[in-house]
Amino acid sequence: MKLVIVTVVDAYKKDVIKLFKQAEIKNFSNSDIEGFKTAVSGKIASNWFASNSSGADSEMFFSFAKEEKIDELFKLIETFNESLNTNNPLRAVVVPIERYI
Repeated sequence: MKLVIVTVVDAYKKDVIKLFKQAEIKNFSNSDIEGFKTAVSGKIASNWFASNSSGADSEMFFSFAKEEKIDELFKLIETFNESLNTNNPLRAVVVPIERYI
């Protein structure tokens, strides 16, 4: 069992839900978050985190899942990100779980 965390701007919230379902990860949670970026970029208009004082409305999804399900989710996310024309890709990390009840 591992913990997978996916972050995304609000515009892709429904897409992430579909990707979790396609990977057969049936139980997951999400939380509204606000993202900030302090570095200035040349592509500020298309950047995930705007350069103004307020952050970008984003989402964080997470699930405790089996490794093979997470592997499938990562494949789906990679394919999804390849189709994007933005600097706002889905970001995902996996955290190993040593103990759980």
